[in-house]
Amino acid sequence: MSGALRRFNFKWFNDYPDWLEYSVSSDAAFCLPCYLFKDEDVHQRGGDVFSSRGFRSWNKKDRFGIHVGGPNSDHYKAKKKCEDLMRQSQSIQVALDKQSSQAKMEYRIRLIASIKVVRFLLGQGMAFRGHDEGISSSNRGNFLELLRYHTEICDEDVATVLRKAPKNNQLTSPAVQKEIIRACAIETAKVIIKDLNGDYFSVLVDESRDVSCKEQMALVLRYVDRRGFVMERFIGILHVRDTSASSLKESIASLLAQHSLSMSYIRGQCYDGASNMQGQFNGLKALIQRENRSAHSVHCFSHQLQLTLVGISKKCDEVAGVVNLVSAVLNVVGASFKRRDELRDAQILKVQKALEVGDLQTGRGQNQELGLARPSDTRWGSHFKSFVNFILLFDSIIDVLDIVGTDAESSDERWKARGFLDACLKFEFVFMLHFMKNILSITNELNAALQRKEQDIVNAMLLVGVAKKRLQTTRDTGWDSLIDDVLAFCIKHDIEIPRFDSFYVFRGKSRRKVAEYTVLHHYRVEVFYKVIDWQLQELNSRFNEVTSDLLHGMVCLSPSQSFANFDIEKIMRLATLYPDDFTEYDLVELRCQLENYIVDVGSEDIRFSSLNGIGDLSKKLVETKKHLVYSHVYRLIRFSLLLPVATASVERAFSAMKFIKTDLRNRMEDGFLNDCLITFKERDIFVCISDDDIMTTFQNMKTRRGQLD
Repeated sequence: MSGALRRFNFKWFNDYPDWLEYSVSSDAAFCLPCYLFKDEDVHQRGGDVFSSRGFRSWNKKDRFGIHVGGPNSDHYKAKKKCEDLMRQSQSIQVALDKQSSQAKMEYRIRLIASIKVVRFLLGQGMAFRGHDEGISSSNRGNFLELLRYHTEICDEDVATVLRKAPKNNQLTSPAVQKEIIRACAIETAKVIIKDLNGDYFSVLVDESRDVSCKEQMALVLRYVDRRGFVMERFIGILHVRDTSASSLKESIASLLAQHSLSMSYIRGQCYDGASNMQGQFNGLKALIQRENRSAHSVHCFSHQLQLTLVGISKKCDEVAGVVNLVSAVLNVVGASFKRRDELRDAQILKVQKALEVGDLQTGRGQNQELGLARPSDTRWGSHFKSFVNFILLFDSIIDVLDIVGTDAESSDERWKARGFLDACLKFEFVFMLHFMKNILSITNELNAALQRKEQDIVNAMLLVGVAKKRLQTTRDTGWDSLIDDVLAFCIKHDIEIPRFDSFYVFRGKSRRKVAEYTVLHHYRVEVFYKVIDWQLQELNSRFNEVTSDLLHGMVCLSPSQSFANFDIEKIMRLATLYPDDFTEYDLVELRCQLENYIVDVGSEDIRFSSLNGIGDLSKKLVETKKHLVYSHVYRLIRFSLLLPVATASVERAFSAMKFIKTDLRNRMEDGFLNDCLITFKERDIFVCISDDDIMTTFQNMKTRRGQLD
């Protein structure tokens, strides 16, 4: 440099011992603290050479002092950070680790107490802090009361630890409570995903509006567990701002991804009849099937069954009339607590008189008070219950209508009640009430069977066939019993009975414009036969899955009547509907397995001789370990069980949502609602999770001051 030889002087280490470093390979000097903790802003501006490329101007020793600078220089800041790093004994982590075993034991006791209180409140669906459950809420309500109660009933040593907890105990704060709830939900979902075992599944999806008018989407998984049992588990609810098919698909993918699940493993879909779900080209089912050809979709059977009544109401004025009249009367009778009390008093009086004359018997569970459930087109089975209760409460309802028609304050209410009273006391209404009760009793049994979690589509279609046969039997032989019940009811309640051999007069027309047929012909042919025929037509048109190759193949797998429907060719066609699961080589193996399988389980092994459905077959194959021998056959059996029948599990989740998120808890956050709902809906899993697992998840969520052993 400048004609003179220059180099690093090792004596400079004595001048700057706490930061100076020399790199032999780079022949450059560096500042260790600045190199380790260099400021990014300084580095982007060109920075200090001591923290970047190194100092080599050996003839300018004064630069060392310039680099050090004053007390607020970047060098001193980096040096302070370096000194803090070297003093590990004073770090927060070391201080936490040095907690005494007594402190850890006390922390564990307090944490377990908080977890037990949280578990109780979650299992009961109760509020934690009253109406306001936000993190900033000062209302701690149920949580602290139960914690005090837990302190009183636990062991004296534990109670002592709980009583001496500091007033600012973090384990009782709203934020920590939510973290414990989150840990409970994580562990519950973890058990479900572990039970799924990375296998195929189906999705059941529906939407509903909560008490805060937020559109919530619930997701239920249907899968076959290791024992061969069909399971339906709720894994989450999500607030959706957009209900378009593409938005719902993204929401489903997001919810599945949270549990490390892929949409490529979906082997069945079940939705209601909304266009955004069932659209042929751009519906949710179509969007998923574009990515996954094996994700076959089923329109919810219970929803279709409910639509049959709606369809008949549009075709038959008499059916629409009785449905609307029952709904209107129940609205009037149940409009106020006073009218409900009058109905209740009238019902009690009728029961007392019946008991006195011996028409009723006393006993546990008998003669219970009946409700006034109003029918709804979207509430499955509601019409049947309304019609049955209307018949049982007929006298009491008539009495209340008579009172309202006389004593109501407004003339509109009086005239409306009198009009309903006149309509209810006519033969036509009584006939339609009993007739629709009989028809709906058949479909109501079908509806109840369809809502069972373990129901499979093959058995569901068999039940639909049974309902059709019962309707046909009612059409052929049910007239006499129906008319006898109607006449007996009319005589009991002093309702005028028309002459069946007289000509029928159309309602609303002049009596001079009579029909060309008798009253008997009208009720028997124009109403009785036609309504049943329309009901059968609706069932045939809506439940058209029976015509598909998918169902034909699944029926052939059924073990009913010693595998009477077994057909290898139809089962092979079924396998081709799952192209992502059966290669050409797999199809060759499948045919060979089917030939051996039917000989084995169809005639040789008596353990398979009395099975009732595919569900029983799946359990028996796992029990006998033959699911390992006939792996391809068992895969098709599982796919048959995966195909959903109804979205009843999703509807149950929404019922639970209404129980948890009430008018007083309408400020619940979406994540908090999801966590509460998972633990409440899947209580059978939640109660089996240990406190230790919840504590471990809670501790791992972030670094905490309190430590466990």
